[in-house]
Amino acid sequence: MWADFGRHGFVSTKAETIASHSTAVLSFSQQLWESGAATYAEILRHPFLTGLTDGTLSTDAFRYFVIQDSHYLRAYARALSLVSARATDPEAVALFAGHASDAIAVEKELHVSLLHGLGLTAAAVDAAGSGPTTTAYASYLLGVCATGTYAEALAAVLPCYWVYRDVGRELLARSSPDPLYAQWIASYGSPEFDAVVESVLAVTDGLGSDIGPSERVRCHEHFAVTTRYEWMFWDAAYQQLSWPI
Repeated sequence: MWADFGRHGFVSTKAETIASHSTAVLSFSQQLWESGAATYAEILRHPFLTGLTDGTLSTDAFRYFVIQDSHYLRAYARALSLVSARATDPEAVALFAGHASDAIAVEKELHVSLLHGLGLTAAAVDAAGSGPTTTAYASYLLGVCATGTYAEALAAVLPCYWVYRDVGRELLARSSPDPLYAQWIASYGSPEFDAVVESVLAVTDGLGSDIGPSERVRCHEHFAVTTRYEWMFWDAAYQQLSWPI
């Protein structure tokens, strides 16, 4: 079924539409954002996030999130290493290599304090394993970063940066009556993280003029898919989703 779309001109038509859509006005990153904007609006309304800010989110759901985020960050660090390997200029190579290292540091430092507050140990995180949504999201990221172009890889990893930054801004304004939730919110709403995201957006925009129509379509699709995975990650934590068998 999916192959039929390509044979009947779906891909080329979509490419022409995206290529002609406000390219003189919107930066490449802003064009990508439009692919995930509706999903981002749903993320902000998700009960996991509203529960964080009003303090009603169950501790079990947050514990699930922290455990799965640890597993996700390990995979995300590998994905960023692949982006670094595909980067076309030395500055970008260094940028994404540094972010890969930082992702591991965040997993070790931030989660250590969160794990303590949740009564968890690193051994318990390892024993819990990667859940269904975490595994699917990580597999998609690593697949794109290993087999796609540099631009595709960048488009796939970008929502994790951008969605977390913007969610952090939203949540920081509200904070939380729960000190553990407030600690997590503060970490992603920080000026330091904002600077990290802006550096990645600048690299993304720098690629915009060099990307052909069909590659641009794939970039939009990857951005849309991984933005959906961001919503699914929150939802999996809220539902405490487990493997069915």
